[in-house]
Amino acid sequence: MRAVRRATASGTMAVHRRVGAGLESFMKWSFRILTIAGIDLKVHATFALILVWVAYLQWRAGGSVASAIAAMVFVLALFACVVLHELGHALMARRFGVRTRDIILLPIGGVARLERIPEQPRQELLIAIAGPAVNVVIATFLGAALVASGRWEPLEVIAAGGGSFWQELVIVNIFLVVFNLLPAFPMDGGRMLRALLAMRLEYLRATELAALLGQGLAFLLGFAGLFTNPFLVFIAFFVWIGASHEASFVRMKEGLGGVPVSRVMLTDFRALDPSDPLVKAVELTLATSQQDFPVVDAAGRPVGVLTQPKLFAALAHGGQGQLAGEVMDTDFEVAHPNEMIQPVVERLRSRGCRTVPVVAGDRLLGLLTLDNVGEFLAIRTALREAHVPVRGFGIVKGS
Repeated sequence: MRAVRRATASGTMAVHRRVGAGLESFMKWSFRILTIAGIDLKVHATFALILVWVAYLQWRAGGSVASAIAAMVFVLALFACVVLHELGHALMARRFGVRTRDIILLPIGGVARLERIPEQPRQELLIAIAGPAVNVVIATFLGAALVASGRWEPLEVIAAGGGSFWQELVIVNIFLVVFNLLPAFPMDGGRMLRALLAMRLEYLRATELAALLGQGLAFLLGFAGLFTNPFLVFIAFFVWIGASHEASFVRMKEGLGGVPVSRVMLTDFRALDPSDPLVKAVELTLATSQQDFPVVDAAGRPVGVLTQPKLFAALAHGGQGQLAGEVMDTDFEVAHPNEMIQPVVERLRSRGCRTVPVVAGDRLLGLLTLDNVGEFLAIRTALREAHVPVRGFGIVKGS
């Protein structure tokens, strides 16, 4: 069973961090099990895979049902340490006014989803350190208790396959600390590295360097996993994607700095009335490139948003005769034309939305979508590469 525990530990040390927006749909398959310190603790639907995998390894090694159960209990104890690790990050972030949306347990570890990146590198450094510090405390407390009770086995006994449940948990926590301190994005060590680099370099450059190291580590982990532990390949995938998305997010944040919503919003759009049948939304979807439609009342005030997923789901269950007002989302974000784009985009991402009505008073002026924000960034990047002047909130055409 010891081999099973070690294999499990090596397969669950990975991405204890924030995730990029590209993983939002994957994270939706998570279910809240409890709330700790005001933070929702969720378990992803795939979490059961780690327990099944451990049971299979134990069975393949010729173990009994009792030993398989003991191995799964060890995994649950390991993930309890992961939860405490993530709470360390979350509570430190709270000190700096950064809220944690939730903590999600995945087969590869835990993800604390912070609402934003701290503005000051020192704050990010302290938040990143807080997680491994919790594991140091756990390992120190358990180790001291074992030594005080005379139950700590010599290292040679541990190396030979001995050691108690609690002693192995000490070793796993030490491994958690060492693994997370690797200077490779998006693990804790990578975030510490990014924070230290950002004290001397531009934030974007610091992120790109940390992300590059993270992807290099992902390649090495994936290659090693082909010959050792298959879970390392799974970990490598998340490390690679996490590093890529973090770098993309920071590029977007830098590119949108100082740009108001009014400069990017769509002003040529179609709206629906609550009494419009869904067939009208179907016709507009086919006739235009618009995917989500604001729903406005007789005075032109937005009262909801009919998103494409909602439209398709309604069509599948009730046909085209339903009314837009029956299907629309009434809990939706709005933006002001003078707001900066970057915080609006963060709100969209945190809500899992892609369209926000732009409103001044009660008047609907336009729509801001993630698609046209991406197009704006692509145009800005192309103009910069062509050495065309680009000013703070707009694009200046070349002569």
